[in-house]
Amino acid sequence: MTETNATEGCWPHSMLWYATPAEKYIEHGLPLGNGELGGMVVAGHATDRVALNHEWLWRGKGRHRDVEEKWPHLAEVRRLFFEGKVLEAGTLANDTLGGQGGVLAREGKPNRVDPYQPAGDLIAETGHADVTDYRRELDLDRATVTVSYRTGGSGYTRQYLTHAAYPVLAARFRTDGGPFPLRLCLRRIDDPDCTLRTFAEGNELGLVGQFPEGVRFAVVARVLTDGTIEAEAASATMRLRARDTLVLLSIAVDLDGQRDPLQSARDQIAAAPNDWDTLLRTHVDTHRDLYRRVSLDVGDERPHVPTDVRLAAARGSSPERPAPGAPDEGHGQDGRGAHGRDARAAADEGLLALYFNFGRYLLIASSRETGVPANLQGLWNEELDPPWQSDIHQDVNVQMNYWPAEPCGLGELTGALFEHLERFAPHAREAARKLYNCRGVWMPIQTDPWGRATPESRGWDVWIGAAAWLSQHLWQRYEWSLDTEFLRTRCYPYLKEVAAFFEDYLVPHPTKGYLVHVPSQSPENRFAGGTSPVSLCVSATMDVELTQDVLRHAIAAAEILGVDAELRGTWREILRNLPPLRTGRHGQLQEWLEDYEEAEPGHRHISHLYALYPGDGITLEETPDLARAARASLERRLSSQGGHTGWSRAWTVCCWARLREGDLAREHLRRLVLDFATDALLDLHPPRIFQVDGNFGGTAGVCEMLLQSHRGVLRLLPALPGAWANGTVRGLRGRGGFVVDLEWRDGQPLQVRVVSQHSAPCRLRHPRIGGASLTCADQPVRAETLTHDCVEFLTEAGRMYELRW
Repeated sequence: MTETNATEGCWPHSMLWYATPAEKYIEHGLPLGNGELGGMVVAGHATDRVALNHEWLWRGKGRHRDVEEKWPHLAEVRRLFFEGKVLEAGTLANDTLGGQGGVLAREGKPNRVDPYQPAGDLIAETGHADVTDYRRELDLDRATVTVSYRTGGSGYTRQYLTHAAYPVLAARFRTDGGPFPLRLCLRRIDDPDCTLRTFAEGNELGLVGQFPEGVRFAVVARVLTDGTIEAEAASATMRLRARDTLVLLSIAVDLDGQRDPLQSARDQIAAAPNDWDTLLRTHVDTHRDLYRRVSLDVGDERPHVPTDVRLAAARGSSPERPAPGAPDEGHGQDGRGAHGRDARAAADEGLLALYFNFGRYLLIASSRETGVPANLQGLWNEELDPPWQSDIHQDVNVQMNYWPAEPCGLGELTGALFEHLERFAPHAREAARKLYNCRGVWMPIQTDPWGRATPESRGWDVWIGAAAWLSQHLWQRYEWSLDTEFLRTRCYPYLKEVAAFFEDYLVPHPTKGYLVHVPSQSPENRFAGGTSPVSLCVSATMDVELTQDVLRHAIAAAEILGVDAELRGTWREILRNLPPLRTGRHGQLQEWLEDYEEAEPGHRHISHLYALYPGDGITLEETPDLARAARASLERRLSSQGGHTGWSRAWTVCCWARLREGDLAREHLRRLVLDFATDALLDLHPPRIFQVDGNFGGTAGVCEMLLQSHRGVLRLLPALPGAWANGTVRGLRGRGGFVVDLEWRDGQPLQVRVVSQHSAPCRLRHPRIGGASLTCADQPVRAETLTHDCVEFLTEAGRMYELRW
């Protein structure tokens, strides 16, 4: 299996590099992060800017917001819906159950979700403008950014890392020549709402800030050098002349007046090693423990070609090509659009492998040992008023951020998401009661880290599916780990609360006889005759699918734990009475209980395909009719210019992989990279907004192309594209605690290794599975043939099982 030896060379497809300086944050910045502290390195010739963030630095205006009692309006909303007065019912629901903001923002009623804030910038200036051999790189395997060049006959390097074990950012500036001038300063964007003090004293730079709501923060940089230091207090600047300089920087945030952030930042620096070699070695070793769990080798590395040049070649040189992140009106049914037809574009499969690894890197950087889940921009934001507040969006975005965690062997990084759910639980119970008169928990469609479950965006926020969707990550943590203690103490209690909400929320339909969700929505879509910008209705398909998943998983968990037999009966009865998923007039999977006319056929969300992916209620084997309908829905979306955001295109990749259309999955992955990534491979939402979820969704899509493990079966190379005829992937994880290495040639498996982390049966599926020999420690292993393409065998924990063709 994969190794983690830090002395090995660079991991495959793990280097982003450029021969030109960075100019813009989103277009060219290279991200660093350790979950708590983030830095975006915008490196030029003479000047580097490191834009700094801390996971807990948010404005606090809405920290204590509350939810009003609104449930008495629910009966009238439901009466109108059942009478077929969809527009009137939806309007009343928005007016009585929704929050402020959203469509009311134009009336000066913005929502109360707080924005994620920048901490400041570290500026390093050398004055070296006339340089040769310039190179800036992000080494994903070492989690370091390096700038190197030559000028005046000497070589210079500027290197940055955010330490994987200590809460510090370290920067080193050195030369192989004589001492050179270096100017350092800390600054923050002009912010009239922030009281700011900067200082430069001895070998220390710093800034201390406070917002009116009481949130305080400090950024401290300590400088260690072999040369001279001159601190300029008035300008909060430090001037050095040295051959070798080390800067240790830390950020601390105080939310409740419990600690001095300045002293905390100083203490964090004091606890870290103060020499570069030790910092680098301990950082790389710790980082690689996660990063090297998976390796992917498809396509060539092209080490001598800068990443932006590779992107340009893959995009083609057409001058009319729209900028990445802009809507592409040429998308056809296969999603290729004008770019896919450009004969000048060069296929570069290794670039797709690099994008896959970059997604894993970003997940590690934004979610390592942190208490706040990755937000819309992960960990990185330079704006006081970022798009959508850079919030925690809970109708696909934060969920997509964690799609690759389990299959990439990074399941422990979901801890921040689970802490988020548990932090919200007390207020989420209050919200469920006050909004809908239900037990259990209700979570909002958008929020911040403060644990307040409140509807905040009129026109979008009347939706009851967020808690259900988020709870599935708890179940998946159990599926991959089989940790019964986690199931007992964290997963099942939350599933049970979500189930309790649906027990109370569902009501009988007066004419159809089903138990239905009223009101309901398919985020964030609308239909003809419904409310706008989002149409409310009776039992949108996604809410049905989410309820099915929650109840099925709650039943399974209760059976494993041997508890709540009576409740299991209640949940089974609810499942029997939910509306079935339906096929509409176009052969598509209906998005709503009624086959409404779509007002926006190319909508960015494909919420009703949740059961195809990331759920598993729709499969090719067990529900072929629904799988065909899901495919028809996907094709209709794409034929109407769907998939026009980065995250939406990433979801499309995952859905094609579940439908085992490898070539289509690969083509949409390619479009994701070429149409919705900056030169730094950061994902874009039109018009050019950095939104990290597409990076994570694309990485999850690659996992689904190479290994699927839902419904109790490990599917080997289920959606392998023709362009990836030869390759290897090592370290992918499957449900049931299996670690899988795959090697294939000419599109067919050559060797598969499976390590079982638990003594459990293993089912493998592939059309050629019958032709493989199965051994363990060179001894034959008996496998039972279940179908022509599926075998099962018993495993022992820790043993490796090998298949060869």
